[in-house]
Amino acid sequence: MLSNMIDYILQALSTSYHSIQKDPWADEILALWVPIAAYWIYSMIFHFLMIAEIPYFEQYRIHSSEDSDKRNRVSVKRVLGMVTLQQAIQIILGSLVLHPVNLQLMAAQQEQSLGRLVSYSMNALNLLPFISNPDRHIQLALNIANALYWVVIPGAQFFAAMIIMDTHQYFLHRLFHLNKFLYKHFHSHHHRLYVPYAFGALYNHPVEGFLLDSLGATLAFELTRMTPRMSMVFFTFSTLKTVDDHCGYYLPWNPLQFLFGNNVKYHDIHHQAYGIKTNFSQPFFTFWDKLLGTEMNADARQMRPKSNKTN
Repeated sequence: MLSNMIDYILQALSTSYHSIQKDPWADEILALWVPIAAYWIYSMIFHFLMIAEIPYFEQYRIHSSEDSDKRNRVSVKRVLGMVTLQQAIQIILGSLVLHPVNLQLMAAQQEQSLGRLVSYSMNALNLLPFISNPDRHIQLALNIANALYWVVIPGAQFFAAMIIMDTHQYFLHRLFHLNKFLYKHFHSHHHRLYVPYAFGALYNHPVEGFLLDSLGATLAFELTRMTPRMSMVFFTFSTLKTVDDHCGYYLPWNPLQFLFGNNVKYHDIHHQAYGIKTNFSQPFFTFWDKLLGTEMNADARQMRPKSNKTN
């Protein structure tokens, strides 16, 4: 059984390797390597800021460099090695899930889907008495169908994927804290970073990295039935958001921070001793923390009453 699984994984990797040789810009291949490239590029930007200690950015830094050296319990070299391992696992899982796109079949499916949407739009417009011009009627139906197909449906898929990933990560993340065995042997690795920094965003035990990040992204992809191109956009966005949540700088003009309550300031509380049993939500929203009483206010940094705290 194990040998068959290994053979299947190796075959999937071989298929991906040959696909990259043929066309590294194919959607299903981009979905594998673009999020990883985004991770390293975005992390290096924040790493440079930490090294350079530019005064303008230092005013927004959450922890000092001395604090980082003193409190963190894992070396940067170890962090980079474990992140690289997790990304290798992501490539393997992605190779199993993402399949080569048949462009002719995809074009035919797009045409059929647009045709159905045009038909539905025409039927709906027929109920409106004030549109009497047939040409205008047809053009309006085409515009509605295109808007639905290219904007509304992908937007709904993207938002649904965010909810699915948040739900998966909240309950699994909370379980890793509540279960002493899971915390000690797996999740405690990530919490060796009391002072988070960008490169440490994906620093996890490989088992946790697979269950929390890789599996969560796969579930979001499969359940929303997004295209490989849309999955590339979603995986890249979620990767950038995760890096930003660990970057160590609370930047008021950063859209990933001011548009989301679940941001670097919110997540930093979770990495501190006083907030380790709160703020489990990641990477997008905070509604599960609010609903289940595990939120700590990012400004006041005050614990909720003991009756609302997790054990």
